[in-house]
Amino acid sequence: MDPRAKLLLSFYFIGIIFIANNWQTYIVLFAFTLLAIMLSGVKWSFFINGVKPLIWLILFTVLLQVLFSASGGHVYFHWGIITISQLGLINGVYIFCRFVLIIFMSTLLTLTTPPLELSDAIEYILMPLKAVKFPVYEVALMLSIALRFVPTLMDETEKIMNAQRARGVDFGEGNIFQQMRAIVPLLIPLFVSSFNRAEDLATAMEARGYQGGEGRSKFRILKWQSRDTWATLSFVALTVVLVFLRG
Repeated sequence: MDPRAKLLLSFYFIGIIFIANNWQTYIVLFAFTLLAIMLSGVKWSFFINGVKPLIWLILFTVLLQVLFSASGGHVYFHWGIITISQLGLINGVYIFCRFVLIIFMSTLLTLTTPPLELSDAIEYILMPLKAVKFPVYEVALMLSIALRFVPTLMDETEKIMNAQRARGVDFGEGNIFQQMRAIVPLLIPLFVSSFNRAEDLATAMEARGYQGGEGRSKFRILKWQSRDTWATLSFVALTVVLVFLRG
């Protein structure tokens, strides 16, 4: 698909998730997402691994929703400002589903779209902002460089973690405060390495006479195809179904 279509439809999907408000609509959303994953041919393990790093943030958000949301239905527990009710538990499950759906669709976008194509799509979408002197090309360049640096920074992080483990640091042991304390010696050298790499890249670009995006032509020309139109229509159909099933 055209990266512009994938990017816009991914954001559109995140928006229509909030239309869902009952189990029927969430079943439709999960079925739609799983079908998209199957069509992509990407292994399921990539999507599960995408959820794992954020599972504690998701559970923390769900816990806040369960404990402090407005009470409704049967109240199971009440003490001060803490209330565990049937409505709170249902909303907690819905929030968990929303997080998982957003992560799955975002992972699908990044795994099926090369970073350079994604930056080209962002540049094209932001093109109207040139009328107000917005640095569209520079923003797209920064995003493409950031995406390209992700694998490099991951390798750098793994090396630093191995070095810290050799010094006796346990990253997965202890309570949450001990784990946060163990991350500090990992973040500082990672930030220093990131700044050094950024400075080296800036020096290399200046040495090659980089002058910005004015007057530069495109090697990759983005073309809207029939498959992009069909994909857009499928998202429109999904929206109609969600509105129909919405209670």
